[in-house]
Amino acid sequence: MEKVLPSFLDRLQRCCGVEPGDGIVVACSGGADSTALLTLLVEAADRLGLRLQVAHLDHGLRLESGDDARFVAELAAGFDLPFFQRRVDVAEVAERMAENLEAAGRRLRREFLREVADRTGARFIALGHHRDDQAETVLFRLLRGSGSTGLRGMAWSDPPFIRPLLGFRRRQLRSLLRSQGISWREDASNRDLGRARNLLRHRVLPLLTELQPDVVDKLADFAARTAIDEDDWRRRVEAWLARHAAPEKEGLCLELPALRSCHEALRLRIWLAALRRVAGRQTDLTSVHLAACDNLLSGRPQAEIHLPSLWVGRRYQAILIRRRPPEPATSWEVFIDGPGRYMLPTGGELLVSVEEGPAGETGGVAEFALAETPFPLRARNRRPGDRFHPAGAPGGRKLKDFFIDAKIPRERRDALPLLLSDDTILWVVGLRRCEGRRPHAGAKTLKVAFSEGESG
Repeated sequence: MEKVLPSFLDRLQRCCGVEPGDGIVVACSGGADSTALLTLLVEAADRLGLRLQVAHLDHGLRLESGDDARFVAELAAGFDLPFFQRRVDVAEVAERMAENLEAAGRRLRREFLREVADRTGARFIALGHHRDDQAETVLFRLLRGSGSTGLRGMAWSDPPFIRPLLGFRRRQLRSLLRSQGISWREDASNRDLGRARNLLRHRVLPLLTELQPDVVDKLADFAARTAIDEDDWRRRVEAWLARHAAPEKEGLCLELPALRSCHEALRLRIWLAALRRVAGRQTDLTSVHLAACDNLLSGRPQAEIHLPSLWVGRRYQAILIRRRPPEPATSWEVFIDGPGRYMLPTGGELLVSVEEGPAGETGGVAEFALAETPFPLRARNRRPGDRFHPAGAPGGRKLKDFFIDAKIPRERRDALPLLLSDDTILWVVGLRRCEGRRPHAGAKTLKVAFSEGESG
């Protein structure tokens, strides 16, 4: 303990940002790594006045998982620490949510740990990843085709999560436990070579160690150097997003011209940061997904792709990123049988009045000769086959073509109200009136004013 503790205390404060008096939730599975983490944090708590809570999530994947939970409960009791546990059927949740089993377990585990931190007022959640885990992570991501953002590995601090053991080897931690006479639980599934991570740990890394005896340290050091570079890239990405990204309904809107003008190295990092900002950091995104996003910049002016937990759409000069695709448009129609206020299903209202003469049109006001435009009128959204003769145009055309030329995004087309007399579109509300039917001075005038409002 005397050899390990000073280094642990230094990294806990310098690398993880822990300060005296902080509250920490210790994620403990009962395995050697998390048991060593708890043991070291108990020693640190005496010196720094830390407030510790122990949390254990039983995934319900193994018959002996209940024994693991009891072991951790006894461990916490032996240290006189508060203990929180929960049992979740991860397999059932993964099937119901159509998630990968490992991804579902990680998501549920982190949700539980955050909940414990919120309940106890803890500032940090400590995880038991160590230097060997870091090497495995870097190698695994490299094999999956990750870019340098992924090759930075796991961070010491990713608030509220911290990893105080990243500077220690697996063998150091087990040696520490043996020297203290502390036992731990062994998870037999960690020996299952049918899992890619286990195959990497038990077969690939030992082979690489024969070629390069310090391969674990080399990979971990590579991650540390990459992290330095990525910190600089992160600042550039955040500066770009501050200038060219805006919150959008259920997501984010990016300026396409500004994104397209970026160097590819910066652009792909912007994509990744924007996607994670909307979906969360745990969403499984790969270089294939980023390439698919990047292809939107040079493709059709309106296109879309579906990613894990995300929808990304190009709408002319804008990129929209949302958690889910836009809802399909539903048809609606409002009958206007005389002057009055008419609320529209998509939000806003039409104020219809009869005036003694025209007062002049604006973007939100259209005027028509009442003699040529008798009641009743209709307001509705677009329908297949709609035609429109815009004011000033030589003739009628498909409404769809008018929208395309005006570069109106697909979803806005469905929401735009149309004012009709019989089957003639009088006004694409807020955009363009029709040809003809203009009121003369002193003639009865139908005035229609549109005001914005909240949808629904």
